[in-house]
Amino acid sequence: MSAETPVQSAGAFTRLRLRFRDWRGTRPFWAGLLTLLGGIPIAYFPYATLKLGHMSLAMATTAGAGSLIIGVLLVTLGLTMWFQQATRIFAGVAAILLALVSLVVSNIGGFLVGFLLAMIGGALALSWAPGKPAAEAEGDREAPGGPAGEGALGHFSEGAAGEPGRPAAPYGTADGGEADGARTEARDGRHRVG
Repeated sequence: MSAETPVQSAGAFTRLRLRFRDWRGTRPFWAGLLTLLGGIPIAYFPYATLKLGHMSLAMATTAGAGSLIIGVLLVTLGLTMWFQQATRIFAGVAAILLALVSLVVSNIGGFLVGFLLAMIGGALALSWAPGKPAAEAEGDREAPGGPAGEGALGHFSEGAAGEPGRPAAPYGTADGGEADGARTEARDGRHRVG
């Protein structure tokens, strides 16, 4: 391959993977996924029938409808976290509350599997914050104004005797102030320290 060889464009899979990564980065993806996955065992286990040889075990409870409602709501909240990231705080709090309610309503929260997934997903939704766009992030690298900005920079560039390039003496020694630096004034008389 020479320097003049044109670079081949990325394949369809690579483009889809990069688009998915960009989409995933702008929302609480893992919070939504864990909340969604937490709703499945909560809704499933009360209606499941396990077969052990010729014996069947039914795990139906009197609150089977409540378990189904909690599971469906958790799946809905997981999808809401993905597609409506502005409501992530509400969705996270609701997911945590529904996970706690599932402990008493739905077979110990889907045998603790659904409970733990929904709790972690809700906590992740509460802690997620949207990132700044790249253009705004570049603007934050500017030097801040104020006391540590331009005035202080010019002041520290001069030495004690006003000579450029010579480091300034520590407060309270070369400019005639007190030795402990309790009350010293800068050379230009504008700044007071202590």
